[in-house]
Amino acid sequence: MGRRNGMGGMAGTTAAVFGEVLKHHREAAHLTQAALAAKIPCDRSHVARVEAGTRVPQESFARACDELLDTGGVLLRLWGRIDWYPEVEHPDWFERRAEMDAELVALRAYQIHVVPGLLQTEDYATALFSRRLASREQVEERVKARLSRQQRFLASDGPLYVVVLDESCLRNAVGSAVVMRDQCAHLLSVGQRPNVRVQVAPANLPGLVRPNTSMSLITLPDGHEWVYSESLDRGHFNDDPAVYGRHSRTYDVLRADALSASESAALIAEVMEGYGHEQPQVQLRDMDQEQLQRPRRRQLHRSSAELDKEQLQRRQRRRLHRSSPRYPRRRPGPRQQEP
Repeated sequence: MGRRNGMGGMAGTTAAVFGEVLKHHREAAHLTQAALAAKIPCDRSHVARVEAGTRVPQESFARACDELLDTGGVLLRLWGRIDWYPEVEHPDWFERRAEMDAELVALRAYQIHVVPGLLQTEDYATALFSRRLASREQVEERVKARLSRQQRFLASDGPLYVVVLDESCLRNAVGSAVVMRDQCAHLLSVGQRPNVRVQVAPANLPGLVRPNTSMSLITLPDGHEWVYSESLDRGHFNDDPAVYGRHSRTYDVLRADALSASESAALIAEVMEGYGHEQPQVQLRDMDQEQLQRPRRRQLHRSSAELDKEQLQRRQRRRLHRSSPRYPRRRPGPRQQEP
């Protein structure tokens, strides 16, 4: 999509144009990049990269900048006009799944080991692909393709997306501690969207029945339902109603037994704190501190109950020991020396 400039030529509405417009309004408001970042909030480098045209901003970023800079909605309208991911190419084996993502109406997923692609930050995806791709160009193309799938789910009218993360997704470090901290903050932010729910299946919860591998349950506009899973370099699709029904029941039970959305947010925030002591760059508007502290208080309550039980058992053992009959112990006499 393009627009005609003052010289009569065509100027594409690109990421660079968005960055220039953002910079213009920021400077007109007499704000530095750091000052604007603190108000959004986000990292200063994020603002710098958006202005340079090297980082794709989220819709929420454009909306926040419009409000802070009093632009009258210019940035959000421009954001909606830009084709942020032109001519993106997915791996051949993944094309079919990418096409489904572009039209599905509901996606329910379970993920192990790593954060799912639809929820990854750019830095997390870069670190992940850098593990197995030698070429920097290949890494950039794969990251670009992955992020392109997220836009529809992060839009205000995006499809339903419910994901249960195995706790290993949070504990397995990808990249640096900073990358993991920002990834956790992103999960907290995305989980507040009306169409997205993020839950965690904790590692130490007994009786929790988990699928053997990551899987997705896809519902298309015509009601057709698919089960999707992956092996090393291949996607597997199955639309057999019996197969879908079996996996759907397993998923529903898992989701019911996993932590709730608010309890999951508390666990994610705790893991994020473990990756660094900086404050999370996300405002948890829909979750008060009471909700975030419930799982910790519950754990403290359990620990206190266990301690009381242990103390009671010790007292009972002491009573039994005192009331039991005492028998004189036979003590050995002095050892006689051999002649």
